[in-house]
Amino acid sequence: MREYVLTLLVAAAVTYVLTPLVRRFAIAVGAMHAARDRDVHVVPTPLLGGFAMYAGLAAGLVVASQLPSLNSVFADTNMAKGLLLAGGLVVVMGFVDDRWGMGVISKLAGQVAAGVILVWSGAEVTWLPAPHGTTLGLTSDQQIAVTILVVVITINAVNFIDGLDGLAAGIGLISAGASGMFAIGLVQRVGNDPSAYSPALLSAVLAGACLGFLPHNFNPARIFMGDSGSMLIGLMLAAATTSESGRLFINGDDTGGGSDLLALFAPVVVLLAVVFVPLLDLLMAVIRRTRKGLSPFSPDKMHLHHRLLEIGHSHRRAVLLIYLWAAVLAFGAVALALIDDPFVVLWSVGVGLVVAVLATAVPRARQPRPTDRRTTKGSSGNRAPGAG
Repeated sequence: MREYVLTLLVAAAVTYVLTPLVRRFAIAVGAMHAARDRDVHVVPTPLLGGFAMYAGLAAGLVVASQLPSLNSVFADTNMAKGLLLAGGLVVVMGFVDDRWGMGVISKLAGQVAAGVILVWSGAEVTWLPAPHGTTLGLTSDQQIAVTILVVVITINAVNFIDGLDGLAAGIGLISAGASGMFAIGLVQRVGNDPSAYSPALLSAVLAGACLGFLPHNFNPARIFMGDSGSMLIGLMLAAATTSESGRLFINGDDTGGGSDLLALFAPVVVLLAVVFVPLLDLLMAVIRRTRKGLSPFSPDKMHLHHRLLEIGHSHRRAVLLIYLWAAVLAFGAVALALIDDPFVVLWSVGVGLVVAVLATAVPRARQPRPTDRRTTKGSSGNRAPGAG
């Protein structure tokens, strides 16, 4: 635990220190995000915050490689190389898109390439749930295809939700925390097997990068992460969750020979809960746009965060509400997977959901006056294809 915490703090410190320098660089090269009709912010704001996050990620991995317990993760594996290569690819793509713009097909091809690199590094989905509490083992080609699909969907889900100051960074921090908690529980359940260390390490460096960037990005933001940051968060979440996939089923007998359905499907449950909020926003956007005969990547102002602003929530309150929903779902799924008494967990999650629903619905209890609807200054609306 001490080494995971140290890795997280190193990633956070490097990201925090480098972000102001990246901000100056973004201004110098003209990587600025001007306000658009569908954005919430009203002043041009520097982009490229993902550069600092990538540096924090790299620093965390370098430190972890020198620590006695965690250096086993880097032995005879391409994990670190794969993460740095795939992360570097999406950061460069984000820079090009933030500065000059990229076509949807070009960006999708780059995301697929990042997924291929992750597969090469060893992060693969090895099985899928099947009816009657069984699992479906995947062939090598199927594993590659499913893993790449998870990478592309997760990257775009985080990219789509990145529309308010601190939103993507906070969701990334919460998701990494939940994924890391599950990964640490996984390490204990498989008898401290070093082969299970990598998901927790990936979660720790991602949490550190998001934590270090958040003070610069929370409302009012001084810099946006841009596509380089949002795609990097999605990539890291995909890497962490696919690394967890099937570990309980493959490595331990905790599943009771397949009879314990909850333990058997825990990695899938946690993965879905971790990305539920951004994935829901992505799914709603695709359905909404295709029903109108538009491209799924055509921009609009109907994302979840836009709807919260529309019903009367302030900028910060909208962000905090989405944090609350993400935390209840993600940590609830982790607790359900790791705690032996599901009844207590379900009651706790139920209470959390009730609080989240009530907090979300509060503005609907009153009719807002004209003076209540003010233009928010300094709000973000990161430049993402299809994002609002």
